[in-house]
Amino acid sequence: QAQLVESGGGLVQPGGSLRLSCEASGFAFTDYAIGWFRQAPGKEREGVSCISWSGGNRNYAASVKGRFTVSRDNDNNKVYVQMNNLKPEDTAIYYCAKSRRDYGCSLVGTDYDYWGQGTQVTVSS
Repeated sequence: QAQLVESGGGLVQPGGSLRLSCEASGFAFTDYAIGWFRQAPGKEREGVSCISWSGGNRNYAASVKGRFTVSRDNDNNKVYVQMNNLKPEDTAIYYCAKSRRDYGCSLVGTDYDYWGQGTQVTVSS
């Protein structure tokens, strides 16, 4: 059974930074893309970023491009998202998820089959 566990969330002031981690187990980690999604209260889930199995393909939502950087460590089954210049509108629960596919990198939630429990990110002064 695939499992993903997020960590690294917290409270940060506007303009600050956080790095979220996603530790995966129970599947062939190096075969699949991993995506990051977020959901704010009263809003639909949004695809934030994704990274292909090799790290060679990375995509970002327009709202975070230039501020967020996704990376992965295939030796340790981890994916990270470095979030800089955080804004109040980045406040949400952040989830990582395993892609259904062994190719490409998608920001569409239905392309993912296993999800972590989420970590809260709050950007506020």
